[in-house]
Amino acid sequence: MSNGASTLKPYKSKEGGKKEQVADMFNNISHKYDLLNRIMTMRIDVIWRKKAIRSLQSIKPQLMLDVATGTGDFAIESLRILKPKKIIGIDISQGMLNVAKEKISKKGLEQQLEVQLADSENLPFDDNTFDAVTVAFGVRNFENLDKGLSEINRVLKPGGKAVILELSNPTAFPIKQLYHLYFHKFIPAIGKLISKDSSAYSYLPESVAKFPDGKRFATITTQVGFKETKVRPQTFGFCTIYEAIK
Repeated sequence: MSNGASTLKPYKSKEGGKKEQVADMFNNISHKYDLLNRIMTMRIDVIWRKKAIRSLQSIKPQLMLDVATGTGDFAIESLRILKPKKIIGIDISQGMLNVAKEKISKKGLEQQLEVQLADSENLPFDDNTFDAVTVAFGVRNFENLDKGLSEINRVLKPGGKAVILELSNPTAFPIKQLYHLYFHKFIPAIGKLISKDSSAYSYLPESVAKFPDGKRFATITTQVGFKETKVRPQTFGFCTIYEAIK
């Protein structure tokens, strides 16, 4: 199954596939990413992250993988709440990982949290390795969504859980209209001002608009082999937590 989010690229005038362009984009904005994230979501993302992480408390994961770990916030918060023995974070942007490494070093978490450059659609891990896999605001950047989700399923242990947090599109009036104004006008303007990369923050609302959210996403997780997927919309449908069991 192909979807519009797979083919959308951050830089329309540049050469290269989506994967290369996404890596370039995050390298370009890595030092402003955390600040922009907080402004963009008005800090509600902090609440969403905690909710997503707490949905793993019942299985007490000991070895976790954080895909598209970015600057490491989600993995660091997962360590604090879940206290697993180890989390490995992977990302295709070295710039984002450099920011994550600084945070890990400052907090003295090198033993519990390791980050490495890797491709979410070709994970460098054996089958049935992890108790849990998490992805926060990363799946819509996959070049091939089916392949990325299939890889997450492959590296999970049987009975393991994938928790995916992703922005989605509100459908109710007037939230839908306000959301459109905020995400398609305000966010690109603020992003351009702070990061000096206007393409990155035009790509963001476009990638959310094209992403197969809600039940459509759950259909894809079933197709790649997950047994069941819970779809939990948050804050008027701005964001969704997906819980997929292998």
